[in-house]
Amino acid sequence: MTKGLCYVEVMMENTGYCSESFTSLQSAASDEDMVEIAGATLDFSSTEDVPPLDRDFGSVGLENGINGVPKLMDLLDEPVPGVGTYEDFNTIDWVREKSKDRDRLREITNKSKESTWHLMKSINDAFSGWLLMLLVGLMSGALAGGIDISAHWMTDLKEGVCLRGFWFNHEHCCWSSNENTFQERDKCPDWKSWAELLIGYNDGPLAYIMNYLLYVCWALLFSFLAVSLVRAFAPYACGSGIPEIKTILSGFIIRGYLGKWTLMIKTITLVLAVSSGLSLGKEGPLVHVACCCGNILCHLFTKYRKNEAKRREVLSAAAAVGVSVAFGAPIGGVLFSLEEVSYYFPLKTLWRSFFAALVAAFTLRSINPFGNSRLVLFYVEFHSPWHLVELVPFVFLGIFGGIWGAFFIRANIAWCRRRKTTWLGHYPVLEVLVVTAVTAVLAFPNSYTRMSTSELISELFNDCGLLDSSQLCNYENITDIKLSGNTLPDRPAGHDVYTAMWQLSLALIFKMLITVVTFGMKVPSGLFIPSMAVGAIAGRLLGVGMEQLAYYNHDWVIFKGWCSPGADCITPGLYAMVGAAACLGGVTRMTVSLVVIMFELTGGLEYIVPLMAATMTSKWVADALGREGIYEAHIRLNGYPFLEHKEEFSHKTLAMDIMRPRRSDPPLSVITQDGMTVQEVEELIADTTYSGFPVVVSHESQRLVGFVLRRDVVISIDNARLRQEGIVSTSRVFFTEYTPPQPPNFPPSLKLRGIMDLSPFTVTDHTAMDIVVDIFRKLGLRQCLVTHNGRLLGIITKKDILKHMAQIANRDPDSIMFN
Repeated sequence: MTKGLCYVEVMMENTGYCSESFTSLQSAASDEDMVEIAGATLDFSSTEDVPPLDRDFGSVGLENGINGVPKLMDLLDEPVPGVGTYEDFNTIDWVREKSKDRDRLREITNKSKESTWHLMKSINDAFSGWLLMLLVGLMSGALAGGIDISAHWMTDLKEGVCLRGFWFNHEHCCWSSNENTFQERDKCPDWKSWAELLIGYNDGPLAYIMNYLLYVCWALLFSFLAVSLVRAFAPYACGSGIPEIKTILSGFIIRGYLGKWTLMIKTITLVLAVSSGLSLGKEGPLVHVACCCGNILCHLFTKYRKNEAKRREVLSAAAAVGVSVAFGAPIGGVLFSLEEVSYYFPLKTLWRSFFAALVAAFTLRSINPFGNSRLVLFYVEFHSPWHLVELVPFVFLGIFGGIWGAFFIRANIAWCRRRKTTWLGHYPVLEVLVVTAVTAVLAFPNSYTRMSTSELISELFNDCGLLDSSQLCNYENITDIKLSGNTLPDRPAGHDVYTAMWQLSLALIFKMLITVVTFGMKVPSGLFIPSMAVGAIAGRLLGVGMEQLAYYNHDWVIFKGWCSPGADCITPGLYAMVGAAACLGGVTRMTVSLVVIMFELTGGLEYIVPLMAATMTSKWVADALGREGIYEAHIRLNGYPFLEHKEEFSHKTLAMDIMRPRRSDPPLSVITQDGMTVQEVEELIADTTYSGFPVVVSHESQRLVGFVLRRDVVISIDNARLRQEGIVSTSRVFFTEYTPPQPPNFPPSLKLRGIMDLSPFTVTDHTAMDIVVDIFRKLGLRQCLVTHNGRLLGIITKKDILKHMAQIANRDPDSIMFN
């Protein structure tokens, strides 16, 4: 183990990982260097038990050695394009990428002392990270504002159109009208329902049926356009995107997943999917959109374009930007990125994430998409304080949120697994249309399911005041009440309130069931808003119940002393907010970031304790019923190679128990440092599908020299044949520092020491597996070689560890494959 750690120290200072970069051989993906996943069947079997290739943009030129060794022989005058780059569906080498960046910084620092020009370049390099964050914030904020405005307009388009200008939504259309009353402020001459336009009136069964049919038709049209665009142009634009982003941030390569086509199609189809009325939200996909912006803008800056680890720092900040513009919560966005999605989050990334989230929130505020001078649609302020006794119902809401979260995860994963393994997965367009039709048909009769989910949450969060004409606020009027500002005392519920309770109860059941089958379809679909809607409905129902209980029983012991007659004791909107946090926490298992997001939504620090109590209770209950959150469950379902930090490894096994080859396997494929010809190396590559090979002194000694990647060897040999005369199949391949003299009639030899990693990470065969797992997690390793007294025994890859952990958990180890 000590030896392995020494190898890491050597690698971190390895001057062989030079900072000069090369363009990829696959130029078609020049701005889509991050990958695609959704909607495609991906086969990970080609890498067998040796993992991903690395991307050393560095000078892998064959003329340089490692650690400053003397020049061997100039076989190639220029660096080889493609050597050291990463193949699709492979993992980056975090240690090498960080070493490359340190070498680059060291070179810039040394040159900055030589001239003013290099000093200016050094300042520009230091400033480029902040400039990139500024651009990411501006672009993400502008896109989010456009998405919000478009989704609001298209949602209202299902019910009618504005005659004054078809581009106005219902609210904006009626703002400037002088003919509508305060009680009916949503009704104005400029806004016409489809029934009014087609048959001339809006009352009666025929008008109702006409509006009903047009509502369903618009919903089907929007969803059909969304799924068709996703299927035709960007299969990776579907879903939430957060499970894949977590996997990418852990070091995995998924080309095209954060590319320009994905950004374009996801932005358009997100508007269509939200407007169709499906039980989904735009908040999760906005994280994907922001990460696409970050990835694309990285190509403007060399140090981020050529270093995958540096790019992932930008993507971590972009994830924070996505939550910032989704909820209007910049601080919550930074904490969300830190707590939920990021794998590597240094301190400077924290500062830059904060700056980017600030810029994005400012941009969104400048656009003012909701017309209320707020960053979010459901911004509310409560006027009454909460009492200690109310912690009991808040905890009950937390229990409900935990149970709902565990139920939803199991039901959704079961449905998604059925979608993958049955005929249902072969007809994504039909599935989306059927679910949309069912949703629209069932949603229209109930006003609380007909409205958009964001408007529903806004309605449920609302604290009833003097100016509210909502059905939820239609309490019975009582005489001689004392008014204080815009607040009203607790009053008996009227007929409309009881009607609203029944409608909300039906809406709760509907939302709980339809969200299970909606999340995971081949359209952009977020889970934040549907989960919050379920909790907000449950919380509002409980809040009204508590309010009426306190009104009719204010002489009970639990209400004495703080809830006197005529006082505003209970705030049902607060219960809705706590319930929303509880259900979202039960589904995602977020804690700190969720509380901060929720209090940024409401603007009040006074309600942090109820939110904390409900969120922690929700997490405890949900963890007791199932350890995984929804994103971790989807990562496991899709077979992404992601080592979860939260998952503990407690079994007593050793490295020798996990390594390959096993006793029944053929010997490990290796390359000797000076005993093989080009033909023998090519035959070894052709006969295996491994991604890399250990280099040993000889087959007999098995003394480890280094590790070389399959892709680097193939590219180097092909390039040498094209650009150097005399390289044939019988040419000898050397990985040694010095080359022995060759007889005159022998063809020229090929020196490949420059592409070999001289400091591969190693552990001994008796290293405990819990230590190995920690090393893989904390260093982001792809593979680790196992030795005994310096003699190579085998190899452990990230996939081997994931398979072993799956076996321990009584899961199918073959599920650790892309599906």
